[in-house]
Amino acid sequence: MEENIIKRDPKLMSPLQLAYIGDVVYELYVRSFLVETTDLNVNQLHKNAVKFVKAEAQAEVAKEIMDILSDEEVRIFKRGRNAKSGSIPKNAKLIDYKHATGFESLLGYLYILNRKERIDELFEIAKKFIKR
Repeated sequence: MEENIIKRDPKLMSPLQLAYIGDVVYELYVRSFLVETTDLNVNQLHKNAVKFVKAEAQAEVAKEIMDILSDEEVRIFKRGRNAKSGSIPKNAKLIDYKHATGFESLLGYLYILNRKERIDELFEIAKKFIKR
């Protein structure tokens, strides 16, 4: 199994640090999926990716996966959702922003623990929203 670049214990990291990493992880999954499944030009790829990584879309995915999360994963999600970010979302409802932050925190946590298979499982669910 590959080692991750980050060697810190994710349980000791702030939920916003986890979300910072999770944001990149999700963006990479979405972009990879779009490149693999479409023949769009780069501008169209970007526009499509933005639709799926914005807070509203991530909040939908978060709600969809809640029933299949382990207790540990729910705790991480809630830590992220409840974190005080210090900024107010400009183009999103606060509740969507919080759910998106929880989702990103979970992805960051799983990434740092090198649980790629679990991220893959969750992304399979997210794909439903991308295919719409």
